[in-house]
Amino acid sequence: MSIKVNHELCIGCGACEAVCPAVFKMNAVGKAEAVSQDDPGCTKAAAESCPVQAIEAN
Repeated sequence: MSIKVNHELCIGCGACEAVCPAVFKMNAVGKAEAVSQDDPGCTKAAAESCPVQAIEAN
């Protein structure tokens, strides 16, 4: 699975990290980063929780 965060869209709300902390972390500038490409089953829920649809998981 390829997990990407579009930093141009990301508003840094932290919803993805709250839903899926094994895959997403907030970086030093307050944007989400995919820190793992392993899909523990919560990536889809994290993408759906993003209010600006900045997460792409293929």
